[in-house]
Formats: sequence, C-alpha cells, structure tokens
Amino acid sequence: MLVLSRRTGERILIGDDVAITVVRIGPNSVRIGIEAPRSMNIVREELCDFSDQTKPEVKSESSPALP
Repeated sequence: MLVLSRRTGERILIGDDVAITVVRIGPNSVRIGIEAPRSMNIVREELCDFSDQTKPEVKSESSPALP
C-alpha cells in the first residue's frame, strides 16, 4: 500500500484519467473529491459485497450515483 500525505486542495493522480483531491480535513474525517471517467465504478467499501473475491458487487440498497 502506498501512503501519501496531502493538504487541503492538493491532488493525487492515478494513471491518466483519475484525480483525487483533498477537499476538506476535519477532526474525525477527510472529504475527498474524485474525478474519473463515468465508465469507472467508484463505491465506498462498506457498500460492496465481497463474497465473490474476483469482482466487488454493489449492494442493491445503496443509493444511485450522483450525475
């Protein structure tokens, strides 16, 4: 695992088409923004079902992605 330190407003680039920006740092949480192609599935880990280890599946009760 690569561990990086970032400050508010700083970004991490992954490949050519994914950027992660630190939007806000609070006492108990960090808010991040993710820029990625719409074809890329981005889901919080707690919303995934990992019973099939080859491909995480989004649980059906999760809310739809924002446009």
